[in-house]
Amino acid sequence: MKEKIFKWIDDAASLAVELQGELTKRPAVSPDSGGEGELDKCVFLEGWLKAHGITQLERFDAPDEHAKGGVRPNLVATIPGSGNDADGRLWIISHLDVVPPGEASHWQSDPWTMVEAKDGPLGHRVIGRGVEDNQQGLTSSALAALALVKQGIQPCRTVKLLFVADEEMGNEFGIAWLLKNHKDMFHKNDTALVPDWGDTKGEGIEIAEKNMIWARFTITGKQTHASRPDLGANAFLAGSDLALRLHYGLSEKFNARDSLFEPEYSTFQPTKKEANVPNVNTIPGGDVFYIDMRVLPRYSVKEVLDEIDRIKKEVAAKHKVTIDCSVVQSNESPATSAEAPFIKSLSLAVSEVYGGVARPIGIGGGTVASFLRKMGMDCAVWARLSGTAHQPNEYALVKDILGDAKVMALLMQGETRK
Repeated sequence: MKEKIFKWIDDAASLAVELQGELTKRPAVSPDSGGEGELDKCVFLEGWLKAHGITQLERFDAPDEHAKGGVRPNLVATIPGSGNDADGRLWIISHLDVVPPGEASHWQSDPWTMVEAKDGPLGHRVIGRGVEDNQQGLTSSALAALALVKQGIQPCRTVKLLFVADEEMGNEFGIAWLLKNHKDMFHKNDTALVPDWGDTKGEGIEIAEKNMIWARFTITGKQTHASRPDLGANAFLAGSDLALRLHYGLSEKFNARDSLFEPEYSTFQPTKKEANVPNVNTIPGGDVFYIDMRVLPRYSVKEVLDEIDRIKKEVAAKHKVTIDCSVVQSNESPATSAEAPFIKSLSLAVSEVYGGVARPIGIGGGTVASFLRKMGMDCAVWARLSGTAHQPNEYALVKDILGDAKVMALLMQGETRK
């Protein structure tokens, strides 16, 4: 049975390239990043899956007046299994949205027209915005399901392919919206594979994520001429002081190490800075900046926010300004046990297809898995990726698309389950 499935996937290389090309030509950029959302891409994918024999499809549209059609679509494809759904279903979750291409001059081709390259040391690959993040995982999951459906093979348990919106910009219209508005969609006995992170060998299986906090700091002082700082309160100076104290002070206080993660410590990085005054000779009365924090799970979001509150009060008093801190986004979740049967099954499947020894790891990035872990589901984030996500000339190796599909098919068929 395994050989039959693997052969079908190997013979589907042209189908994988075709799907990647069609997905790439339909930009799915968030309205918050200047795009129209995922509707065109989702409508195409729904029709493509149906035309190829996956007909049990459901749309769950989150309303968004800023997006094309007024919705952010989430699509579920179901392949019924032979087992009892109460014993758990297998979800494979990828996201429809992509990030903008960035500076056009850095691309060697049109980012929205997939280019196929077969020569060179990398081998057969496809190039274009989104082909790795997250169309590789999407395409692999579709091929894995089709390898069973096309050959009349029923998976051992029901398979749910979920294609979500809004992953790149915070999940408000994607997994978070589904969990809020369709509470019965997921069951605690279900398991989920999220092919949205990976290394070049496919050996790392992500079972834990750092707690994430994005915070916005608004400093209000008093504007004055730069020659008379004594008459004002420099909001930029206060903000700079605050940014440094947060960066170093939080790092010192929350200083634990955990070798599961890379880097193995919590990070507190000032990032985005909004414009203040347009001229050099004015002391700004207002300043706004952001910090991206990735915190080891042993520390709660509340602990970090409490320490931030203490620091900002000190800075406000020193510079005679007011400081407001607002949380733009935060998420915290428990880890999936490295001993969970699903993690063991995935490890066996990865070794079967790619060789080597898979190992559990943690990451600082955030994925949809964290939302499901909070409700008690065992989740793994895994794929074999080239690591070109968000970069110009993003690419995915065809051999990895097919290899990942084989791993997914093994999980669907249950040949690695113990």
